[in-house]
Amino acid sequence: MEKGNGSEKGAAVAISTDEHGYKVELPREMSVWSAIGLGLAIMACPYGLSTTISIALQNGGPVSVLWGWVFISLMSICIALSLAEICSRFPTSGGPYYWSYMLASSRYNKPSSYVVGWLGLIGNWTVSLSIIYGTAQLIIAIPPLWHPEYQAESYQTYLLFLAVLLICFSANFLKQKHLDALNTFSIYWTGGTVVVVLITVLSMARNGRTSGAFAFGGFQVNSGWVPGWAWCVGLLQSAYVLTGYGMVAAMADEVAHPERDVPRGMVGSVIAAAVVGLLYLIPLLFVMTDLEILLDAAQPVPILFQQATGTSGATGLMVLIITIGLLGGIGALTTSSRCCYSFARDNGMMGSKWWKVIWREYLPLNALILSSIVIGLLGLISFESAAFSAFTGVATITLGSSYAGPILISLLRKREPLEGAAFRMPSWLGFIVNIVCCCWILLSIVIFCMPTALSGLNADTMNYASVVFVGFASISFVYYIIYARKTFDGPPAASHSSEEKNSFESM
Repeated sequence: MEKGNGSEKGAAVAISTDEHGYKVELPREMSVWSAIGLGLAIMACPYGLSTTISIALQNGGPVSVLWGWVFISLMSICIALSLAEICSRFPTSGGPYYWSYMLASSRYNKPSSYVVGWLGLIGNWTVSLSIIYGTAQLIIAIPPLWHPEYQAESYQTYLLFLAVLLICFSANFLKQKHLDALNTFSIYWTGGTVVVVLITVLSMARNGRTSGAFAFGGFQVNSGWVPGWAWCVGLLQSAYVLTGYGMVAAMADEVAHPERDVPRGMVGSVIAAAVVGLLYLIPLLFVMTDLEILLDAAQPVPILFQQATGTSGATGLMVLIITIGLLGGIGALTTSSRCCYSFARDNGMMGSKWWKVIWREYLPLNALILSSIVIGLLGLISFESAAFSAFTGVATITLGSSYAGPILISLLRKREPLEGAAFRMPSWLGFIVNIVCCCWILLSIVIFCMPTALSGLNADTMNYASVVFVGFASISFVYYIIYARKTFDGPPAASHSSEEKNSFESM
């Protein structure tokens, strides 16, 4: 195993540059448990599955909810393993865009790195946006439990969204050791929440329980899509949740042993999330006795909790879920600011010199401010009723695409650039896993641009994920043609000689 530049906590601060050619500006204080906790916090399983469960209920019901989660868990483990290999070879906060540069030939490394960099940055921003906005939606769903006549206005949800964003922004001023503790705490809070939900809803079950046949095999489509395609569209619920593990790579510059702990954090968080998700979903399906009422609700889970435990019980359970969302928002905004800082460090953004500034030797403050402003402005889309599906769709598409970039490049080059990686799958298994990843991500791009329901489809209910995606892509393309192609040279990669790069040029 290659030795990382942070063998002791904070040791890297004493040197001017790391083995990747970057100036060392951030302390290496994160542990492997914090990396797993960060990944688990960003995926925020109980929260994410709660905010998006209506998508799966419309498109297949329990079968889409449960078996869609199992399927996406397997796909996510494949992607996490593929990324872990690459990350263990090139452990730096640049993540997918850095990996794309190092894996590609000199002819294609700059454009491929630039495209993947923008996809990753957009993905980080929109994941943060969806988590923070979804948390606001769950908070605003509590008053109707007590006062059924209450209906929140769009501006009220947006103002609450800004308040949650401000909390997440403020929490990011905590020093790394405190964020480390917060990430570790999220593991216990998420696990504890799932146990509480499981015991409470199954033991109380005020409206009775459904049969095993319904919980494990109930299938009905209420979206207007044909059954097979409806199940595919319903996968957005699970795919949105199991997306953020790759964002952990943005913290590599702050992990003590990045070549070892960041890959472990990615894979470990996905496996933990898969188990947590199952333990959360199965009890909900067993108390889902009135599916029609849930289908009519914008946020079904608060109503489901109310049916199973009463208004007071539902409120208490919602507080637990909302706390997970808040922890996830803090973690996602943290990785977004680091992703922005890393890309700006290599002049990949407009005004890069501003966004790569480090404040008080531990915080990329300007990148944090920019990320928060972009998220706040994108939140204005919330005045359209289909906003959340757009947020979740574009987050899943862009992050998935950024993951596919380096995996596909490695695959096309017969995985030879991964020689020397601290973690590497057997060659035959690596090829199979990489191919599965690329095929799934390509299909998911098509699926998640679809409206979640054809019934009653209009301008307000259309899925605008493709519009947001194309908008950002157009901005980045124009900027590259006009300016970035002259200034963006990719990462320095100081420790990787031109001979190493050229050894693969003939392929």
